[in-house]
Amino acid sequence: MKLLRRWSRILHRDIGFLFIGTSLIYGLSGIALNHLNDWNPNYSVETKSFKTELNLKKENISKENILELVDNLDDKDNYRKHYFPQNNILKIFLNGGSSIVINTQTGEGNAEFLKKRAMFYQVNFLHYNPNNWWKWFSDIYAFALIFLALTSLFMIKGKKGLVGTGGIYLFVGILIPILFLIFSL
Repeated sequence: MKLLRRWSRILHRDIGFLFIGTSLIYGLSGIALNHLNDWNPNYSVETKSFKTELNLKKENISKENILELVDNLDDKDNYRKHYFPQNNILKIFLNGGSSIVINTQTGEGNAEFLKKRAMFYQVNFLHYNPNNWWKWFSDIYAFALIFLALTSLFMIKGKKGLVGTGGIYLFVGILIPILFLIFSL
């Protein structure tokens, strides 16, 4: 048992250090994804209302007028395409998911600009397993978490270990998800 405890501590320490970065990625993205109803963790949305005097009516619209409008609000190089969902409504699509909607009769419009949230966009991207390589790395990480959980059972002996307060924490840690399932299903 002494040898098992010694190797548990050594491997637990080394594997723990190896996966600190990955734990932070999954921890941050997990918190962000738990609150999808409260905010968009991938993008911040900035809206801007405006009025234009440009002639953007469907019957005599020109791409130059559209590019001029886009350049007044953003950068004309971000223009992707446009269309008329209704006769007097012009919708312009920009790179990155941003868009502009204009009432061509009144010249009033709204622009919606999407900006990637620094750090959250990237960690959420990784959380969704973007490719096969990352999927396998995530599986290795999942096995490492199981290993870390199991080795922690043997690291400490006595009244703070599995037969003492550690055992109580273990029981409570198992009981919480079971109770949640019982009362949620």
